[in-house]
Amino acid sequence: MSPAATSTRALGQVDAPGVVDAVRVRAWPLAIGCAMTVWALALFVVVRDHFVNFRLARYDLGNMVQAVWSTAHGRPLEITDTTGEQMVRLGSHVDPILVALAPLWIVAPTPLMLVAVQIAAVACGALPVFWLARRHTGSERVAGVLAFAYLAYPWIAWTAVDAFHPVTLAIPFLLLCVWFLDSDRLVPFAVCAVIAMSTGELMGVAIAALGVWYALARGQRIAGALIAAGGAAWTVVALYVIVPAFYGGSSRFYDLYDHVGGSPLGIVRTAFTDPLTILGSVTSGDDVLYLALLAVPLGGLFVLAPGLAAVALPQLAANLLADWPSTTDPHAHYIAAILPFVFAASAVGLGRLSETGRMRMALLALTLSAASSLVVGPWPGALGGQPDFYRLDQPSERVDAVRAAVALVPPDAAVSSTNRIGSHLSARRYVYSVPVVGNAEWVVLDSSDSWIPNSGGGGASDPETLRRLERSLARSPDWQTVFARSGVLVFRRIHS
Repeated sequence: MSPAATSTRALGQVDAPGVVDAVRVRAWPLAIGCAMTVWALALFVVVRDHFVNFRLARYDLGNMVQAVWSTAHGRPLEITDTTGEQMVRLGSHVDPILVALAPLWIVAPTPLMLVAVQIAAVACGALPVFWLARRHTGSERVAGVLAFAYLAYPWIAWTAVDAFHPVTLAIPFLLLCVWFLDSDRLVPFAVCAVIAMSTGELMGVAIAALGVWYALARGQRIAGALIAAGGAAWTVVALYVIVPAFYGGSSRFYDLYDHVGGSPLGIVRTAFTDPLTILGSVTSGDDVLYLALLAVPLGGLFVLAPGLAAVALPQLAANLLADWPSTTDPHAHYIAAILPFVFAASAVGLGRLSETGRMRMALLALTLSAASSLVVGPWPGALGGQPDFYRLDQPSERVDAVRAAVALVPPDAAVSSTNRIGSHLSARRYVYSVPVVGNAEWVVLDSSDSWIPNSGGGGASDPETLRRLERSLARSPDWQTVFARSGVLVFRRIHS
């Protein structure tokens, strides 16, 4: 055999095992990366189907679209309020992270861009879950199984597909906050904490609670106190300075807490003066069911690290105390500041079990999450079905009619519309929700969509109000009916 051939064979004998070892070392990260990609693509297909078939709405997808579109066009976070007035979104929710999405809108000007960003962000949360579990268990297999459980967990998937909400973007950053604090890396923690807080006014409370955990669990009293103070300061400034400056008064969402004090300070007073009212507000049948739905798919694994799991308590309390069913509906985005700590506690808690117990509990969490997802997940064919809003499958002729009606509205025209149509018409300066018409030049109505928003951030079905508006426009000499098909109507303002 020639020296060259011998050399080639020797290289092959050295390199092949090296390649195999490298693949083996990266097997779990590669598997998780593939699972994240498939999961994200599958959920994007699901949400895209909701969008193109008009199951997503002005509230909330269109509202975010308008804020990002306005920012990209030089009017930072401007939106049209439910009253028809123009306002800066900071008067409603303090989520300046939307500004960072404006450059993406310029590149990809479609509501589905926001959807894709949200799904990708939630998918990325599987990585810090894997890293935390690997650090505390010393096993990539156990860590990988928990990361798969994260992706299989039904409420993680639901947060990803729940239209678009800035707070949902906090999920991977809050997990990264735990990951960096867990290794005393305060600078990258601070970066992630700032990003997480930029997604909503209450995220400062989660960071403050994380600071308390860091001080007590890790003995880092000074650093923990500074983190807690910084997080609390953000929420105080957001609620008592920024919101009033842009809204002209206290947050409209305080109304949800009228029965327990009506404001953060009012709730604290009620807790001392009438604790039974607080207790009754958080122990209703719906509240207990909500807690069970959060815990069961993970087999309660997070209780193994109770201190870290307790970081979720402030947001959990806010959800349970609110007088609004959506806050205790795990399909909704209100669990965005709960789930990161549930999974972080699960990852840390696994490390407190025996080697055999770690894998058994991780497999139990994966099995329960996957089974729960088959029943209540956002996937087509889930045994438990979809929430009412996503079951609004309209006849194809009505969807075609809505699509044709939307196409009639010029892209820069002021428009008023029913709620589900609004998600497709929000990339403009003036977007009104019926029955408010304002200075709209066009009005697009879907008679099957009678949901009317209110000033408190909610809304309700009101068919009579919709019918009155339709009759008023049809009779008015100032408006012309330019489209009518399958219960879908388009009116155009007539200029004299």
